[in-house]
Amino acid sequence: MATVCVLKIPTVQLITQRSSERVTSIPVKERVKVSQNWRRGRCRQGTLLKWRRNLMPWMQLEGGCLYLSQAEDIQAYQLCPDGSSLYCRPLAIFSGHEEDVCRFVLASSHVVSGGGDGKIGLHKVNGTFSIKFSAHEQEVNCVDCQGGVIVSGSRDRTAKVWSLSSSQLGQCLHTIQTEDRVWSIAISPLLSSFVTGTACCGHVSPLRIWDLTSGQLMTHLGRDFHRGAGVLDVLYETPSTLLSCGYDTYIRYWDIRTSSQKCVMEWEEPHDSALYCVQSDGNHMLASGSSYYGVVRLWDRRQKGCLHAFSLSSPTSSPVYCLRFSTTHLYAAVASALHVLDFKTP
Repeated sequence: MATVCVLKIPTVQLITQRSSERVTSIPVKERVKVSQNWRRGRCRQGTLLKWRRNLMPWMQLEGGCLYLSQAEDIQAYQLCPDGSSLYCRPLAIFSGHEEDVCRFVLASSHVVSGGGDGKIGLHKVNGTFSIKFSAHEQEVNCVDCQGGVIVSGSRDRTAKVWSLSSSQLGQCLHTIQTEDRVWSIAISPLLSSFVTGTACCGHVSPLRIWDLTSGQLMTHLGRDFHRGAGVLDVLYETPSTLLSCGYDTYIRYWDIRTSSQKCVMEWEEPHDSALYCVQSDGNHMLASGSSYYGVVRLWDRRQKGCLHAFSLSSPTSSPVYCLRFSTTHLYAAVASALHVLDFKTP
């Protein structure tokens, strides 16, 4: 049953319009310089935020706002014009979970979150509307939302499909028995299917694609995965191509038009560290977050080896839990801090 939860919003309105993105205002000469900085690994490291206790933060970047989960809350911060700093007072705080937020997405002017309390939260970005509903018997490890549909994955070895329509909100459309803990999930841009990344303890392949309408299994990706080669992050680049990474230390690039049995390309983390997250600029550049020492790696998909590596300063060794790109900056969240790599003014 859906229940109302608390939403704390300061009087300042969230800035989400695309005009706050200053990418289009960067002159061509400056863009070329920034591109060279990315390729050569020239950047200036900075710390945007620090907090006292270790967390597993997640974030999203939308326009001039950076959304960051911290324990039970999701906080929205306005980035400063230079992109290398932010205003410390949050523009909004989205609350309601009784345990830590595991992951969240931004969709249709809403923040959709999954929490350790087994609930899904839905918050209006600019408004007071906010609800939560019981979704799984254990923590909701991952969520995605597109086309009026929410998908969720849980430690309880199920994935579920939910309607976002006001008349069916909180109503489960499909429950899929994955026979394995679900760590990551993503809806195809065509809105016809979704992919789950599981722990690889109860099925041959940790990557499976399901029909969004019927909930039926369509195909699985890859074979000969080692037991425990769980997929911690997965994202679609196009309707037919996607990236995955996880405990087996590989980034994999899949093209389901050519083969579902073998990935098109793969890149191995050179220090045998698990990969918690992967991001793409939609062109040649990839970024990954490793499980030790806050290591962020940049990859050129035209090459096999790592292009550059950056060790983010941290009091203790921490995974990079989440990464986000802009044209000029890379933002990385570790256990006790939010870092930025500035490729515009190194």
